[in-house]
Amino acid sequence: MKITPTPLKDCFVLTPTIFTDERGTFYETYNQNVFKKVTGIAVEFVQDNQSTSNLGVLRGLHFQIGEMAQAKLVRVVQGKVLDIVVDLRKDSQSFGKHYAIVLDDKKQEQLFVPRGFAHGFITLSETSKFAYKCDNFYDKASERGIIYNDATLKLDWHLSEDKYIISEKDKELPSFLEATKG
Repeated sequence: MKITPTPLKDCFVLTPTIFTDERGTFYETYNQNVFKKVTGIAVEFVQDNQSTSNLGVLRGLHFQIGEMAQAKLVRVVQGKVLDIVVDLRKDSQSFGKHYAIVLDDKKQEQLFVPRGFAHGFITLSETSKFAYKCDNFYDKASERGIIYNDATLKLDWHLSEDKYIISEKDKELPSFLEATKG
């Protein structure tokens, strides 16, 4: 497994070594010892989630605050998505910056999203199955978000806005400046 830093502090792309033969493929999706050795980050995942989405479904940008903040290891089981993360840690050198990566079922790359980041994705294929591990349990009271079309962040979601399918809840999220004030 290759672990590559992104331009955002503590955020990494994990690329598996995929073994292929006449039976199919095999690869290790995560190894805690390797991850800690390369990144210096000790993380213990406690919850796995999975969603299925159609083309244009945009989920995010989501995060949890306080002691319920979550680090995530995200990947695509089937299909293709554009995954975007934003560093919300005010003491970070990459505060307010974002990183985008296309994740798909061919390369099987994963993105490690540290605590203190907002996360979202949009499905670029007909359908997608998106899976992620969390190092903390979901807590509705700690849930927060940032609007997908924030004027400060100026995110490119790779599809025209008329193709977006967004929940009513996500359409009501605050701006980056509102979500990070205080």
